[in-house]
Amino acid sequence: MAFEGFQLSQVETGEVSLRVRRGGSGPPVLLMHGYPETHMMWAQVAEGLARDFTVVCFDLRGYGGSTAPPASEDHETASKRAMARDAMAVMRHFGFETFDVAGHDRGGRVAYRLALDHPQAVRRLSILDIIPTGEVWARADRRFALGYWHWPFLAQRHPLPETLINADPEYFFFKGQYPQASAMFAPEAYAEYLEAVKRPSVIHAMCEDYRAGAGYDRRLDDADKAAGRKIACPVQVLWGGKGALAAWYDPLAIWREWADDVRGQSLDCGHFIPEEKPAETLELLRAFFGER
Repeated sequence: MAFEGFQLSQVETGEVSLRVRRGGSGPPVLLMHGYPETHMMWAQVAEGLARDFTVVCFDLRGYGGSTAPPASEDHETASKRAMARDAMAVMRHFGFETFDVAGHDRGGRVAYRLALDHPQAVRRLSILDIIPTGEVWARADRRFALGYWHWPFLAQRHPLPETLINADPEYFFFKGQYPQASAMFAPEAYAEYLEAVKRPSVIHAMCEDYRAGAGYDRRLDDADKAAGRKIACPVQVLWGGKGALAAWYDPLAIWREWADDVRGQSLDCGHFIPEEKPAETLELLRAFFGER
């Protein structure tokens, strides 16, 4: 059974109800998942970290077992700033004002926004397989259009993508984009992902997430970069050596424009690092978060 020894609960923030797991003991670590998954993606890594840390995972607003507020015209309610507020609310619920953070994919975008908006809270930040949202859009080219086509597609106005996706969610999110998914993910995790993406409310929330990324989130990034704002804490960057990030970008060089203390490396895998290389991910996070 995944997350052995963890407690499952719903945390009410005043904006949303978040499905949360907590386990272990020691210094607090927050783990945030990516698209199109839930916090189950962290199961193998979280159990290992819980030997040394208090580990908290939650489903991002609108994903999995977490609710989402009504969409706003500017998509702020699906923004990474709003999700960072959720992260603060969850950690404060458990009595933590300062903590370490790791985020994969969309969770990585929430994680660096959390570090920028709440610098007093984030002690160390690990970002998995992304560069900042504003940097992605600024570099959009033919490779992006063909490889990350779901970014502009999901960002189209409601209800265009929702209507098309609802016809066959499993094909859109997994068999079409990630044909190896059923073999790559643990059966329990894949079953949960599949159940979630078949719900129209979750499909809508994920589209809103990408609409926010194309507008609200990018504007925040662009403003921070123009103002010279940087992430204050140490940053670890991990990326899949077989994925788009390694082929298209120099991740460390880009992140060093956003923080002064940046280190990291590629792993011999694709995009889903914690599930493709759980032992290696655990080792790297434990070493980074273990620095005091």
